[in-house]
Amino acid sequence: MKRVVYVTADMAGAEESPVYAILKLNRDVAGLRIPEGYTIEPYSARQPFFTDKLAMKWDGEWHITYEVFRDLGLAFAAVLILIYVLVVGWFRSFTSPLAIMAPIPLTLVGILPAHGLMGAFFTATSMIGFIAGAGIIVRNSIILVDFIELRMAQGMPLEEAVVDAGAVRFRPMLLTAAAVVVGAFVILFDPIFQGLAISLMAGEVASTLLSRMAVPVLYYMAERRTRGESAKAA
Repeated sequence: MKRVVYVTADMAGAEESPVYAILKLNRDVAGLRIPEGYTIEPYSARQPFFTDKLAMKWDGEWHITYEVFRDLGLAFAAVLILIYVLVVGWFRSFTSPLAIMAPIPLTLVGILPAHGLMGAFFTATSMIGFIAGAGIIVRNSIILVDFIELRMAQGMPLEEAVVDAGAVRFRPMLLTAAAVVVGAFVILFDPIFQGLAISLMAGEVASTLLSRMAVPVLYYMAERRTRGESAKAA
């Protein structure tokens, strides 16, 4: 029979999230020297399978946090696949959805620095805001690409259609971003949902400014390559 030792603790001080303390403790535990010549292995979401070696199981709040971020990550991956399939079905292209979904990771350019400036930690609500903002971002990108194809259907060259879309459709994108910022501002100083508000506000502002340039450029590069290959095949 093996002995189990339970150690309880709570977070206090400047660090609110347990992940920072746990990462530090994992490094310290990994540096411990066991007489038998092995290191103590940490576990988060499962129990140790064998009991012949010392092991450490993180439980409590960290177990919940680990499962939440894991499940949110898997759900986000499934959502990205579904968005890609829907956009492929609408535009009948395998490359256009890549240009449309490109601004999603660009939101981190605004989300992460905004958390640092506000002195807030990236929590589960921050992750939820990041996922929720992806739908709004894709909608703005679809507006751009759809407008480009509309202009080309009217006889405008690809180069002019790309430039025209970035100029004309910027106002609706800006109004959408402003509506999100105003709506999320009411929970910006809430201790629980602050991360959600920061992710929505900063992510939407960053994606609006960056996607206005990134989406037309990426679409232009993909479309020009597709047309070049079609011309060679002909």
